[in-house]
Amino acid sequence: MEQYSEFEFRTQPWFDEENFQGFNQAIPMKSLVIHCMDPRATDIPQAIADHFGNEVYPGENILDDAGNRVGSTRTLFVDTNVGGRAASALQSIATLDYLFHLQNIMVVHHSFCGATAVNPDKFIEHFHQQHQVDIAPMFDRDDMAITNFEQSIRHDIALLRNSPAVPKTVNLYGFFYEINSRQLIEIVRDLPA
Repeated sequence: MEQYSEFEFRTQPWFDEENFQGFNQAIPMKSLVIHCMDPRATDIPQAIADHFGNEVYPGENILDDAGNRVGSTRTLFVDTNVGGRAASALQSIATLDYLFHLQNIMVVHHSFCGATAVNPDKFIEHFHQQHQVDIAPMFDRDDMAITNFEQSIRHDIALLRNSPAVPKTVNLYGFFYEINSRQLIEIVRDLPA
């Protein structure tokens, strides 16, 4: 259907796909925070912005004279998934780099996360019993649960650094966030040489 095509960038008369340089001129997004979808962890992006001091979150929309949203002051993207695992964010990372030229990725795992209760083998078995589908080949078991916070954060940063979907120029940071005290603790920093 073409009902909504008027809202696509590629259909705008000013859009030139051959000379596309990204959207940084309208939205200065430069960093991605990957964290758990747990509603108790929703203040993680603000904690990251406060920690770095040069990030803007949540930011404000920039309006043109007609009141259209044409930009934003936000510099942080947010990718939430179960456990805040990096493997689930790889496609987003590649796409965001194309659109915005990512500079930083922060992986944040939080205290009392439900992913610490998941046993990957039991989860796969349960899914098979409930739905008669074997999902075992779809996932790396190291990415399905958190059995040790520091190890999972280090695993995710290594996964990002070694993934072809992540530009080698991106700065990587891994954090642990204690949801009750709101303390953000840097566990690993992997900066390009």
